[in-house]
Amino acid sequence: MSIAVENLSYRYGPGAGGIDGISLTIEPGEFCAVIGPSGCGKSTLLKLIAGFVEPASGTIHLAGEPMAGRPPRARDLGVVFQNYALFPHMSAIDNVAYPLKLRGMIKAERRRLAGEALERAGLSGFGARLPAALSGGQQQRVALARALVFKPRALLLDEPLSALDAAHRAAMRDEIRAVQRANNIATLHVTHDQEEALSIADKVAVLRDGRLLQVATPAELYDRPSDRFVAGFVGAANLFDGTVRGDRVETAIGLLACDTRNHADGTRVTACFRPEALKRESLGPNQFTGQVVRDRFLGSIRRLDFAVSGGTLLAETAWRGEVAALSLPPEAIRLIPSA
Repeated sequence: MSIAVENLSYRYGPGAGGIDGISLTIEPGEFCAVIGPSGCGKSTLLKLIAGFVEPASGTIHLAGEPMAGRPPRARDLGVVFQNYALFPHMSAIDNVAYPLKLRGMIKAERRRLAGEALERAGLSGFGARLPAALSGGQQQRVALARALVFKPRALLLDEPLSALDAAHRAAMRDEIRAVQRANNIATLHVTHDQEEALSIADKVAVLRDGRLLQVATPAELYDRPSDRFVAGFVGAANLFDGTVRGDRVETAIGLLACDTRNHADGTRVTACFRPEALKRESLGPNQFTGQVVRDRFLGSIRRLDFAVSGGTLLAETAWRGEVAALSLPPEAIRLIPSA
């Protein structure tokens, strides 16, 4: 089952948040993460697809069927919220069986299917427990089992991992992905965690002020951001405004050799390169001498603020010794048109 929205718009009121003209398609089995700053419209998009609010304009299709006027229950979507929304007075198995009860399934059959869903979620033997007797990760798996038990058209996840600690969050990311793949379900995952989005998704959509800026695979989004905002928002980046001068770009930190073939001489651009692209070895034409002004030890790497003439470079290295010079391969520089 696919999810498709076309020119979707919604506003909460004058000067308030919402979304403007968003078009996005998620194919069966595809996992799409939606990221952006707070208030950019991520959760609004999910609520519109779920049917909790009606769009001001645009269309929503599930498996090719228009959803205009259909209430949430009639859309057959699995939804997992940030707080899991489990019924505290119901056991785990009754929580999972609840959507089947709403659909009129007899008790014996719905408990059988709920038990199987709990087993797939790794919770065999936990069916009789109330939510208060489950860990955060176990509650998350109950919520996921409940969202999948009735074989939904698609799966909507609204920051479901934000309440977990880092170790459990990483484990649950993998578990969600495995369940989603096994069921071949189109999935939209709203998150503020960029690492989570890049590690779990087939494609990532970036929103800002209610508008869709770029949809791409995680690698493409990181390596080839569409504009300066995306480059700075997705991961760490060095961004220097400059002007194309032949086969180089004139910037505050000097003339940078890079691929300028798609930009006419004199064009204003932003040179973007990632911290890990900077090397300690002397490689090619882009050489920098300077000094470390901030050194953050992150275990496997150090993240350095490296002051050079005209600015400061953000660099990452596994080297534990002194760093007095850096080089930048020309192919590591991405030129982004200036706004």
